[in-house]
Amino acid sequence: MPTEAHIAPSPRKRHALELFAGLPRDYDRMGAALSFGQDPRWRLALLDTIDPKPGMRILDVATGTGLVAFGLARRGATVIGLDQSEQMLARARRRLAAHPDLTPRLSFAQGEAERLPFADREFDALTFTYLLRYVDDRAATMRELARVVRPEGRIGMVEFGVPRPTVLRALWRVHTRVGLPLIGRLVSPAWLEVGRFLGPNIEQLYADEPDLARLWRSSGIDHVRERRMSFGAGLIMSGERSAALAEVTDPVTGESHGQRPA
Repeated sequence: MPTEAHIAPSPRKRHALELFAGLPRDYDRMGAALSFGQDPRWRLALLDTIDPKPGMRILDVATGTGLVAFGLARRGATVIGLDQSEQMLARARRRLAAHPDLTPRLSFAQGEAERLPFADREFDALTFTYLLRYVDDRAATMRELARVVRPEGRIGMVEFGVPRPTVLRALWRVHTRVGLPLIGRLVSPAWLEVGRFLGPNIEQLYADEPDLARLWRSSGIDHVRERRMSFGAGLIMSGERSAALAEVTDPVTGESHGQRPA
């Protein structure tokens, strides 16, 4: 498996770690509340898109408290949930301890999406939620995610969206700039910070990456599909790792990395 020396977190990553450190206890409930109850629907749609089957080996990146990972395992897949936050993983493991029937098929590990501690083509499918807003190099991260998936294996994502119609976008902006901070204030200072952060952070993603489908395709993912839910406030993306994605060897480290041929 690829190994790499420890790299100090960037300001963006450090902020993400600090932001999520105080959230695990209320994370599931608040995720639903901040999305007007839509977040569970989006995650369920992701599960249906991946269509996990018994015998499949799936990696769930940015697993958080493990909501998607548990859903995949309940459908029979063998799942590893990976997250950079120790606090989130502790919450996921406590939940797993209460469901011993899933322990043969579900485990959790700490790690970063940019440097996955797994071999090339190790998984039949891969999922990730709310990840791309927190990484510095989205293209490199997408290539790394594709690297560990077998050819034609499915890759799926849940992310917040920004409604396209002008009126809906204006209402969404009021909710994210006013409503989310008010909801967060009722819970804790940590959630107040999240409420203030989310709206601008979501819009910045789409300002930086106006064509996410192109980003996916350039990373070696084919048959990319977008499904907008909840009037555009939620986005499900999916695709398949390209069968043409070749392995090239790093001349310095000797490691192989998936790259699309020119």
